Amino acid sequence: MGARVRRILLVVIDVFLINAAFVAALDIRFDGNVPEQYFNGYIDVALYFTVIFILSYFAFGLYKKIWQYASIDELLAIVYAVTVGTAASIAFIYFIEIRLPRSIFVLGWILNIVFIGSSRLGWRLFRERFFRKNVFRGGKPLLIVGAGDAGALLMRELKNGNGYGYNPVGFVDDDAEKQKKELMGLPVLGTREDIPDLVEEYSIQEIIIAMPSVPGAVIRKIVNICRSTGVKVSILPAIHSLMDGKVNFSEIREVQVEDLLRREPVKINLEEVSGYLKGKVALVTGAGGSIGSELCRQIIRFSPKSIILMGHDENPIFEIEQELKKSFPDKLIKSVITNIREKEKVNYVFDMYRPQVVFHAAAHKHVPLMELNPEEAVKNNVLGTKNVAEAADKVGTETFILISTDKAVNPTNVMGATKRVAEMIIQSMDKRSDTKFVAVRFGNVLGSRGSVLPVFKKQIAEGGPVTITHPDMTRYFMTIPEAVQLVIQAGAMAEGGEIFVLDMGKPVKIEDMARDLITLSGLEPDKDIEIVYTGIRPGEKLYEELLTAEEGTTATKHKRIFVAKPLDINTSELNKLINQLERLSLSCRREDILHTLKRLVPTYRAYENQELKQQVG
Repeated sequence: MGARVRRILLVVIDVFLINAAFVAALDIRFDGNVPEQYFNGYIDVALYFTVIFILSYFAFGLYKKIWQYASIDELLAIVYAVTVGTAASIAFIYFIEIRLPRSIFVLGWILNIVFIGSSRLGWRLFRERFFRKNVFRGGKPLLIVGAGDAGALLMRELKNGNGYGYNPVGFVDDDAEKQKKELMGLPVLGTREDIPDLVEEYSIQEIIIAMPSVPGAVIRKIVNICRSTGVKVSILPAIHSLMDGKVNFSEIREVQVEDLLRREPVKINLEEVSGYLKGKVALVTGAGGSIGSELCRQIIRFSPKSIILMGHDENPIFEIEQELKKSFPDKLIKSVITNIREKEKVNYVFDMYRPQVVFHAAAHKHVPLMELNPEEAVKNNVLGTKNVAEAADKVGTETFILISTDKAVNPTNVMGATKRVAEMIIQSMDKRSDTKFVAVRFGNVLGSRGSVLPVFKKQIAEGGPVTITHPDMTRYFMTIPEAVQLVIQAGAMAEGGEIFVLDMGKPVKIEDMARDLITLSGLEPDKDIEIVYTGIRPGEKLYEELLTAEEGTTATKHKRIFVAKPLDINTSELNKLINQLERLSLSCRREDILHTLKRLVPTYRAYENQELKQQVG
């Protein structure tokens, strides 16, 4: 049945129900013996009442809703529409001579809500009552972990036929108040500790964890219990899946390492963020990279005037451009292919688009490769940052956010040292510019290019071994969306000159992550997949730091964001050494580059390795 035919049918039904409600109201008022004058009076105004009510129903969208998914919101819409229709009808007869008992409007209001509500919700109740068994018939027995909001939404989608192939038998939940009770018609069968017995008792073939906001430590314990049963374990991965009140089955997937590291969801002050992004021209450098592309995805949701995607690799830029245009066809999206090293082109781009907010994510980040190519790290991370920052200053950019790294703290590698110099450039620029220049410093992000996670996955897929540099190697980790949300929030808090430091949680042992990933792949570490230690690579250290000893931190109003104490920077000496770095990088004088970086960043401890010196010498 087409949408137009369905709408016409609903209108016809409503015309009948509106009049039936008022006739019934008269009948109730006079105990089945309605005086002729009142009945004829109603007949005289019936057409007007009907038109008034139908217009009210259209105004409240009653003919646009999908009633098979009706909920409290839809019921409230009916109440509002009937109330407005009743009030308008009372106002109408006030201006004409026809008199009707006031009580019929009260009774008519109640009966219209009952009749219209029943007509809309009746189909859903009928469908759930008589078709639910058909939906679940022949499906594999399913156990849902979590009898909360997410579990209820998941069960609703299953009932609506959006999860064919499943036969849910019940929930498990650790909340003592929920035990032996029902949710969406299914019983809460026990706690997580009961999962193995329930799997055996009900011949469970799959378990879905519907707890998108609980910490990773809880997920880890539940997964370990579920894995011991030998059945398939899936998960509803993220809190954003529930924002629109629906569960998308395409998002239900097998448990991943990210789920085991999950922390409390980031809370963004939408008013603050919208204040500096809405209606503004935003530019993102490195827009095709892992962080840059996620920045674009999140920035565009805050309704900027336009967004400029800037990068030197055409394919990733094309991909993120197409993704954004598909999701936001009404937004102005421009792509620019250029290298931040090219000062003239950078100035040209900034002069053309005059961005008001800049997120500088472009950088060389691969530690061992930058050890072997220090001149390239200087050209990109130092000189490129200087080019972009100066271009932003010239066109009067309002806010400039540099994406930095924990490797900039007491660096033992060229990449970290050059990123520390980039931070110094930003702080120096802020002192002489009206632009608010800030940096945001954080650790590793899961799933980014060159990160350890994709490497481990590839090694496992190939049958191993999984290579780890050192058994005690630890790192801070965040998911890409989590890091980007905090970066955007930090930008809203910028006053100028700050280095914001994100709360990375507790450091994670790389070996633990590797073992988790092997286990989640259905294999056993050291038995199915060998773990091999290869030794620390050039420029690496066992653990990362987020602050130098001199910096310290100051809390901000956001509990996940801190501010490092600014350090005094000699601008003239900084510019002198950067100019020297530029000359050295052009001539590839690598040893001299390392010495100059040491002068710029006294805490830089160059990797002392004779083999490396021979390679870079």
